[in-house]
Amino acid sequence: MSVIVKAVSKALPEFWRATEDILPFLDVWLKDQDERFIRKVKKIFEGAAVDKRYSFMSPEEVFSDLSFEERNDIYIREGIKLGAKCLETALEKAAWQPKDLDYIITVSCTGIMIPSLDAYLINALKLRQDIVRLPVTEMGCAAGVSGMIYAKNFLKANPGKRAAVIAVESPTATFQLNDFSMANIVSAAIFGDGAACVLLSSNEEDHGPEILAEEMYHFYDAEEMMGFKLTNTGLQMVLDVEVPETITSHFPAIIHPFLAKNNLTIEDIDHLIFHPGGKKIIQVVEELFGKLGKDINETKEVLRRYGNMSSATVLYVLESYMKKNPASGEKGLMLSFGPGFSAQRILLQW
Repeated sequence: MSVIVKAVSKALPEFWRATEDILPFLDVWLKDQDERFIRKVKKIFEGAAVDKRYSFMSPEEVFSDLSFEERNDIYIREGIKLGAKCLETALEKAAWQPKDLDYIITVSCTGIMIPSLDAYLINALKLRQDIVRLPVTEMGCAAGVSGMIYAKNFLKANPGKRAAVIAVESPTATFQLNDFSMANIVSAAIFGDGAACVLLSSNEEDHGPEILAEEMYHFYDAEEMMGFKLTNTGLQMVLDVEVPETITSHFPAIIHPFLAKNNLTIEDIDHLIFHPGGKKIIQVVEELFGKLGKDINETKEVLRRYGNMSSATVLYVLESYMKKNPASGEKGLMLSFGPGFSAQRILLQW
């Protein structure tokens, strides 16, 4: 009995700006800062490899003194709308009805909702009253793949069932107006908002790329490298400058043993479905795998068009590959990183 990916969809907020259009907002935000510092910040934005990003709120609201409560209220309101939209789109792609779902997983780390998003989606789409719910928080950028791993394990244990994983994120809701640290600045430069949904199935009537294997990898003694600190003004980004280097040092242990367990090498992988954490991490991956003839062009394109949308981003990359309809037998490796510090991996075969 196999578990397959049936459909992937995305949903984008109404507000967006090209990076060049955000620069004037930086002048206002940084008006009391040293001129050299202002030039440095603008250079970070211009060099982030992000041409455009979307947002739950307008740029004027992002760069305003909205309270934590006000920002979180926007996160909740818009998150419910986007979550419902991408789930509806995915169901249409799959030709499923809302009541066909047996399991719903929602993932997010950029706001606080109780009840969680899944409760609102059950009501909005009139999902089954006995549907199994799992809200996943606090796993950051890795949660999109994590949610798929949880869904796969549920479906493997329950043949004939169907699941939805919905990722909704608003990193712009975590922007800190009075924080001029590099973590806040880099976060503002690379992150954007968005939502995505992936449908999975263990029903033999459904067809799509099969999940051959999945595995998590946890870094020791790296809890302080990435995450959020809860402050009176909201969720304050924690982002260590050593993240790309740390990932580089662990890459062989993350990739090769996982593939070897499945009697594969990196040469056997046709598609690298990697989370675009940022320009530096992309450069690391290209240096490691470029000489093997592998590319991460879809990953780079998602970063360029949308920015890093935390947990939803790798699902945008997966959607790009699903649209390309890879040939039967081709294999893909999904990979994302998140707080903990951790790496999450899925091996797919079309």
